[in-house]
Amino acid sequence: MTGAVPGRVLLVAATTGYQTSAFAEAARRVGCGLSLATDRCHILQDPWGDQAIPVRFDEPAASAELIAVEGRRRPFLGVIAVGDRPTLLAAVAAERLGIAHNPPAAVIACRDKYLARQLYKAAGMLVPWFFRAGIAEDPRQLALATNYPCVLKPLGLSGSRGVIRANDEREFAAAFERIRAILESTQVRILKEEQNRYVQVEGFIPGQEFAVEGIMTGGDLCVTALFDKPDPLDGPHFEETIYVTPSRAPATVQGEIIATTARAVRALGLTRGPIHAELRWNRDGAWILEVAARPIGGLCARILRFGAGMPYEEVILRHAVGEEMPGLTPERPAAGAMMIPIPAGGVYEGVDGEDRSARVPGIDEVSITAKVGQIMIPLPEGSSYLGFLFASGADPVAVERSLRRANAELRFRIAASLPVLGA
Repeated sequence: MTGAVPGRVLLVAATTGYQTSAFAEAARRVGCGLSLATDRCHILQDPWGDQAIPVRFDEPAASAELIAVEGRRRPFLGVIAVGDRPTLLAAVAAERLGIAHNPPAAVIACRDKYLARQLYKAAGMLVPWFFRAGIAEDPRQLALATNYPCVLKPLGLSGSRGVIRANDEREFAAAFERIRAILESTQVRILKEEQNRYVQVEGFIPGQEFAVEGIMTGGDLCVTALFDKPDPLDGPHFEETIYVTPSRAPATVQGEIIATTARAVRALGLTRGPIHAELRWNRDGAWILEVAARPIGGLCARILRFGAGMPYEEVILRHAVGEEMPGLTPERPAAGAMMIPIPAGGVYEGVDGEDRSARVPGIDEVSITAKVGQIMIPLPEGSSYLGFLFASGADPVAVERSLRRANAELRFRIAASLPVLGA
């Protein structure tokens, strides 16, 4: 995996995606052409001056045809999706272009929690009880027919948005109403996705949570990282914070987690490209929570560097054009990231202690992504973070300690304001 990469790759990504610039930098590193297809206004003529292809993620067939027209003018060797919403368009476009990629049906299954659960169950995997309900249904009646504890989650949203644990009928009804408000907000309704008309209810799975990062080739999974999530994720909301690799779990547990991930991607029908999977493990074994047909989100891919400093985006780009996937050796013994949660809703005014946080031993970077004046909305209604911390060290214990110490130095100023759902 060295040398220049000839040809051009299509990157299908949201306009505001964190990773778009990282892929552009990776393309420059290897001398590869990169075209962006993104959901920006098609009326304006190239407003950013980057010759991006204007598409609509909710119209994959028509948008794929636009991409095919560009592909005939400047052929693509590979297609990469960043973020959940672009994955279906990427699959449809790749099929239209005759480029090896995931089948559209497999991507649809990834994005539909109910369908995915059905496929996992049919494959004989550990699956909690589950059912789906329309957002117009009466939550009080549903609560009477439900076992507890349970978890309610929107079918089509990601990043733990709208995911709420309920321990009794009262909590169930309150959680359902809260999720319904999210799904009926303007921000979600404009997505025009069928899944957003439903709420999934399933049994709560106790245990430690893990994440698996990998790349599929011909239906085979190459694991690039197994992350521990050391913070307990027991609800009532499921805000992710710390990711650390390599995992400290026993080898037998790690093996079961990886084997379960491989079974899950086969059950979904994924065949090529990056995947990000979330799992839980307890005494019954490994339980797959979900699989996404895209790389790890946000800025967290910065954790992963291989060999003499090759970023993960470059690995994915090289794979997209058909390069072989040899053994990938992590650059550092251990690394991790912390997604800094939003403690309360309001208007972001700034942060104190950033310099002290950056000086904590083991910290590689403090990246505050919140902007002054921005409205902060915590989970479950929100879907963003205040920023990210990155650390590396001799072992996972040291990395986790550095992340916690660095976070303790930060003091965020958020002024209370009237809640604005979906702002």
